[in-house]
Amino acid sequence: MAGSGGDEAALSKSLKLFDVYAMATGAMFSSGLFLLPGIAAATTGTSVYLAYFAAGFLILPAMYCMAELSTAMPKSGGTYFFLDRAMGPLMGAIGGLGSWVAVVFKSAFALVGMGAYLGLYLDVPITLTAVVLTLVFGAINYAGAKETTMLQRILVTTLVVILGAFVILGFAEVGVPDAFTPGPEYGAFFNDGLVGFISTIGLVFVSYAGLTKVASVAEEIENPDRNVPLGMTLALLTATAIYTLGTLLLVKLLTPEELFGSLTPMADGAAAFLGWVPFDLGVILIVVAAIAAFASTGNAGIMSASRYPFAMAKDKLLPEKLATLSRFETPSLAIAVTVGAMVAVLVLFDVASVAKLASAFQLLLFGLVCLAVIVMRESGISSYKPGFRTPFYPWVPVGGILIAFWLIVEMGYLPIGFTGLIVIGSALWYQFYAADQVKRRGAIFHMHEQLGKSRYEGIEHELMSIVHARTAEANLTYEAAIARSAMIDLDSGHFDLEILLERAVGEGEERFGIDADALRGDLETNPYERHRVLAKVMLMHRSVPEISEPCMFVFRLREEAQISFGSKHDLHTVVILLVPEEPVGLDLRIAGHLAEIARSPDFEERWLSAKDEAAMNALLVRDDHFLHGYPADFPALADASGKPLSEIPLPESCLIVMVERGGELIIARDDLKLRANDLLSIIGEPAAIRQLATGQMAKA
Repeated sequence: MAGSGGDEAALSKSLKLFDVYAMATGAMFSSGLFLLPGIAAATTGTSVYLAYFAAGFLILPAMYCMAELSTAMPKSGGTYFFLDRAMGPLMGAIGGLGSWVAVVFKSAFALVGMGAYLGLYLDVPITLTAVVLTLVFGAINYAGAKETTMLQRILVTTLVVILGAFVILGFAEVGVPDAFTPGPEYGAFFNDGLVGFISTIGLVFVSYAGLTKVASVAEEIENPDRNVPLGMTLALLTATAIYTLGTLLLVKLLTPEELFGSLTPMADGAAAFLGWVPFDLGVILIVVAAIAAFASTGNAGIMSASRYPFAMAKDKLLPEKLATLSRFETPSLAIAVTVGAMVAVLVLFDVASVAKLASAFQLLLFGLVCLAVIVMRESGISSYKPGFRTPFYPWVPVGGILIAFWLIVEMGYLPIGFTGLIVIGSALWYQFYAADQVKRRGAIFHMHEQLGKSRYEGIEHELMSIVHARTAEANLTYEAAIARSAMIDLDSGHFDLEILLERAVGEGEERFGIDADALRGDLETNPYERHRVLAKVMLMHRSVPEISEPCMFVFRLREEAQISFGSKHDLHTVVILLVPEEPVGLDLRIAGHLAEIARSPDFEERWLSAKDEAAMNALLVRDDHFLHGYPADFPALADASGKPLSEIPLPESCLIVMVERGGELIIARDDLKLRANDLLSIIGEPAAIRQLATGQMAKA
């Protein structure tokens, strides 16, 4: 298919808002609630609930930055992809391999916790149980994203309902005012001073780290511009509320001796005020919630972790076989490797200790993600168009960087040393395996004029393609713009920007009925954004208030023609694209489509050999979205001669956009009557195009 850019594996978009919420929420509840509150309370006392609240607030910069990058570049691999495109493949290798290691350890730890809670009622070996659960969740992930997220929905719904009931019934038992007045045996509000309180914030901060896991599956999310930031925000509100109110209740319900030494604080809290419930059902439900929490963390962890090697393999940082998709459209080999690694970790390591060490690397990633937002914003790449923007830029990203590194320092030497080992190991892998295969450079090369001499144009083309892919449901708008564009051959002479713009003004008035004086005045006062779509193809685009539909003028230079824009450019094609002011970003969406088409195999050879305007036009529209022919070529149009276009039956989504009649190109209108010798340009979704071409449709 023209414009596919190769046969790159693509994941299906099957995740909706609730899936984003379920994945982010489930990834935050495990040891942070069912194990950590007692340990945290022993450090800071009754202020433990405030530490959880502060930690939820402090993760906001990382969440906002992750949401911005996810909506600008909704690609599999999340953190890896963002760091790679922002700061280059070396940093991408460190972020991708390190993220994979950290998530593997944390997910394995969650399944150990699940085995431990099952062990409260069942006599089962914890490690063996965790291994079996890993294999089960791996099989579910292999079966498909829908199956994985359906399980995640069930687990998170169960978890949130039980924990919500715990909070509501707990406050009904102790009373809201009394909940804020713990017993005197707890002593001072900050029983270890401000230093102990700050240390506790660092301890519980990692409880929220799972919030951003959703970025690794952004490519599979419907409408990421809305669903990623909204889903993450709702998840953070849920987690912060339950963490804060839950620990507030625990301090009121349990004595210091009961809470500080407890490894099952939520179950102990439920036993303290739900003893009246028959069959010990209150405690059983909390155990069910704990099992659901650990299961959701493990399940979501396998899903998100497997996307790192999948994305890195597509970029040649890992063996390409890891990018293989199964018949269920899941990265089967990447899932298998992730599951195998988790099993090895469970069998060979003290999972709890290593998972805590890996938390420091997660904090490093949060800081780097905030830095990546600054790099992308300051790079000046016009095709960087996030659907959500971090508020109060640059203060929020800067704050996120400082928070991350401050908390890393608070964690001590061992976590810092473990993080250093991950960084060094990942860098060595890149140097000895991938450095010679990868030619990409990050957006950081665009930040400064001196570095700009080495700028990597590929990042601009890729971002344009991503913008196009983000809005795939509106592709036909772009196809229509291309199908009715003006294709102009320049056979000889010397041309500059002013000459081409004047020619575009004339063509705009003649073909599209745009007032030439109004358009000329606007073009003289507003600059164009420019992109090299290919080495010898220049795209210039901007929005124009005087037009209501996109207009495109494509100038192809023949061998005797030359062009210069200030300094001489070795170009054979210049595209001038004008779009209305609404919807915002339409110019970049069409530009992304053009970049996708131009990178298809043998495009330049086919483009330069195209004989006429119709052939040039056809090359810029993807083959599976486009038909070109006479009415007699299509069974559905065999009897349509003499009818207005509005009365001609076509498959749903098909549209006649251009009519070539007697050598003249006519933009299709509803009242235009079809003639037997008209040469038609028809666009539509692939299935509808095939239906029209084969005649397998019912006539209206």
